[in-house]
Amino acid sequence: MKFMKLGTRPDTFFTAGSVRSVCTEVATDLQILVDNCLYHLHKFPLLSKCMLLQALCADAVAGDVVELRGFPGGGEAFEACARFCYGITVTVSARNLVPLRCAAAHLGMSEATDRGNLAAKLDAFLASCLLRRWKDALGVLHSTRHYAPLCEDLGLTSRCVDAVAALIASPDTALPSRSTSASPWWAHDIAELGVDLFWRIIVAVKATGAIHDRTVGDALKAYARRWLPNVAKDGHGLSAGQPFDHDAGSAVVKQVTTRHRLLLETIVSLLPAERDAVSCSFLLRLLEAANILSASKAELVKRVAWQLEEASVADLLIPSLSCVSETLYDVDAVSAIIDEFALRCAAVPPALALSGSPDDSPAHSAGHRRSRSAESVSFDGTRRSLSAAPVSQGALVQVGRLVDGFLIEAAKDPNMPLDKLLAIAEAVPDSARPEHDGMYKVVDTYLKAHPEMSKSARKRLCRVLNCRKLSEKACTHAAQNELLPLRVVVQVLFFEHARAAALAPGAHALAAADLPSNIRALLSKSGSSEDEEAERADEQRLRALAAGASPGGDWSVEGLRRAASKIATLRMKLAEDEDRDADEFARKAGVARSASLRFRAFCAFPAGKPKRMLSRLWPLGRNGVSH
Repeated sequence: MKFMKLGTRPDTFFTAGSVRSVCTEVATDLQILVDNCLYHLHKFPLLSKCMLLQALCADAVAGDVVELRGFPGGGEAFEACARFCYGITVTVSARNLVPLRCAAAHLGMSEATDRGNLAAKLDAFLASCLLRRWKDALGVLHSTRHYAPLCEDLGLTSRCVDAVAALIASPDTALPSRSTSASPWWAHDIAELGVDLFWRIIVAVKATGAIHDRTVGDALKAYARRWLPNVAKDGHGLSAGQPFDHDAGSAVVKQVTTRHRLLLETIVSLLPAERDAVSCSFLLRLLEAANILSASKAELVKRVAWQLEEASVADLLIPSLSCVSETLYDVDAVSAIIDEFALRCAAVPPALALSGSPDDSPAHSAGHRRSRSAESVSFDGTRRSLSAAPVSQGALVQVGRLVDGFLIEAAKDPNMPLDKLLAIAEAVPDSARPEHDGMYKVVDTYLKAHPEMSKSARKRLCRVLNCRKLSEKACTHAAQNELLPLRVVVQVLFFEHARAAALAPGAHALAAADLPSNIRALLSKSGSSEDEEAERADEQRLRALAAGASPGGDWSVEGLRRAASKIATLRMKLAEDEDRDADEFARKAGVARSASLRFRAFCAFPAGKPKRMLSRLWPLGRNGVSH
């Protein structure tokens, strides 16, 4: 640390009781009271350099005590100024320059009062030495916080901030020994500053244009870890049990909450414009902190949506602290993020639109299924157009898996509303799910966690499933899942048999258009939102087939053993499906109740004639192609 010595005379100050004086041959004629300490000094050396004392002594009666109330730096700074006036040696360093400079300004020790005065010497030492060295410049900047208003008026704070920013941007600055590879060499040092000074330094650094946005983002991470509780590198956010503003009667808690909220909002305002300047995990930790501190989350929601494909399921599991919601996780924040991501996908020009899976329609490939909250205002009360880069197919699929993983965890919550679950599931573009195994697991988990669901609610939940996109393993599980509605099981069996017939040796690929018209009409509604009339029509067609109505044509000989196993499972399912809705529908449609019994008998076909019995349900030629 650099230092400067002013004056050459030895120290002659001494203490006598409660009085400080200077040992000279001339009697003292000036009494000054500073911080309850009385100084007996001489007018000649002090008044010649201190304009304030000149004015005070001119108005005072001889022998009166001159009191300096609220003196910056207290008695120590005043005594150093007095020593300078007497020519006694004074050592100046980064530790005491700021209080000395404020004291000199308060006493009026400028060049206008006397040439070579204390203020000018301190300014010269600051500019030529201290502000050119990293540790000294930071030391001076640290000291300014104790005299903030006066330092602002004197320009000390601005000079220090600009100097620190210049040292950060300069490639010739010597790296401190505490620098690490995880953060820039200067991040930990400026993390010790207050939020106001930190904000000013980051703004000045960004204004130089010499520092990469990712480096600035690393500095913001270091500052957040230093001052925001538990916002750490390991990904864990603020503890939900911390009593920030939940205890309205504690003034200390309110003060801490306000300070942390200001700090969080400052960090968010300093986030660089570059998309990958900070990780999505860090943004979600800030979002979790904003949730606890009741701070604004709109900007964070938008930033997370820009790079959502980088997040993990654990990042999205933000604890809910809302008094109106009893859910375990903050599903409203996640829903807002997914809606923003959907807008990001919709902003892609048609020429750059991503193609979905072969089973997706053009409308589904270019757009997305809007959630129920998509038509309402966004999280901050306004709708914004995203200007992010187009979403790649890989990123889109990654987000689909991420959302399904979050929904699986959220579905375990007994208090999770069905509307919110469906809103999040439907907000993801269709092309983000090339297969629906994750979505099936969400449905299965939700049904297990909510056994009291009505049949209509189960059907509504299962509409998010696209049975065409289920894998063989998922189809096998679904065919034996007693929690699924009957219609979903039938759809799974049809598509599974179609896949088996298409993969059979010597058989051509079986497309949905090759199915009979009545079965194709039934299956085309898989995963869509039909109304009650369409639902009844589908049930009527299904029961007509169960009653023995032939759809026409011949039956394929391929894959029948596999179909026989599936039909056996269906027979067991039908044995338990004696609910009130089926009875009412059968009476309205004029179908005798014996149709259900005939269908069960139909499913229990003789072991020796499976092909003949199944030919009544799905006609195909012997070569596997429909006629």
